[in-house]
Amino acid sequence: MKEQLLGLHHITAIATSAQRNHRFYTNVLGLRFVKKTVNFDDPNTYHFYFGNENGAPGTILTFFPWEGIAPGRRGTGMATEIGYSVPEGSLDFWLKRFDKYNVIYNKPSERFGERYLPFLDPDGLKLELIVPKTTDLRQPWETGEVKADMATRGFHNVTLTLQNIKDTADILTEVFGYQLVEQHVNRYRFATSAVANAAIVDLVEVRGEANGLVAGGTIHHVAFRVKDETVQESFREKLADRGLQVTGQIDRNYFYSIYFREPGGVLFEIATDNPGFTVDEPLTELGTHLKLPEQYEARRSRIEQQLPVLG
Repeated sequence: MKEQLLGLHHITAIATSAQRNHRFYTNVLGLRFVKKTVNFDDPNTYHFYFGNENGAPGTILTFFPWEGIAPGRRGTGMATEIGYSVPEGSLDFWLKRFDKYNVIYNKPSERFGERYLPFLDPDGLKLELIVPKTTDLRQPWETGEVKADMATRGFHNVTLTLQNIKDTADILTEVFGYQLVEQHVNRYRFATSAVANAAIVDLVEVRGEANGLVAGGTIHHVAFRVKDETVQESFREKLADRGLQVTGQIDRNYFYSIYFREPGGVLFEIATDNPGFTVDEPLTELGTHLKLPEQYEARRSRIEQQLPVLG
């Protein structure tokens, strides 16, 4: 039990404009701006975190908003879609809201017995609002325009598009503890029973399709969740025993991380629940201060001057 992988922790994508990205996810989608920090490897670029009230694992969508980066391209060898759980009866609200804010979307459809509404963010990142078969009881973040009875609950699933799903499926089932639960044509749905939500990974097999390009409007990596560093180390050893190149533990301030590229080409991370986002800001002030990794504090003034202003 203690060595279980607990579904999705966070998903990280790339945006082309910090201001536009911040406005869309807070104002239009109604997510909480949980943390404003910088890229560990490029402190002149923000790292944004959006989620629920406390940034609970399984609700956290993060972005590297590299100003003016070229657009990416969806294809094989990458994560291509992010699914958010929403309440029964909320899709009409979201359709009207998307019309109001000129969001590009397709009509709602059904897959695996669940209604879903696909749409694009301003950079072309593909997302879906999904009404799950089982009511999602997670507490949402509420805004003046997006009330609790309509708001997103957190992740429902993530989709990986691959040339061949076999080796990726083996990692999910033999290492991560997922099971194949449903299949429709070339979409294979894997889920873990360790958690009730953010528990699904869909693998779409498209043989012969070109590889995707990770850049603006695409997903950079997918992070899975474990309780703490001890469990994380156990998974690191299991992955290394399979011949995968896995990093050592990296302190990301709000969680500890290890990274590896799964056989299908997608960058995976395993992140810990601890210590969480209140380690350097009280709950009521999350996202209101620019938080810098310790190594960049001496450069704060210069960094603040170079970062885009958020309006």
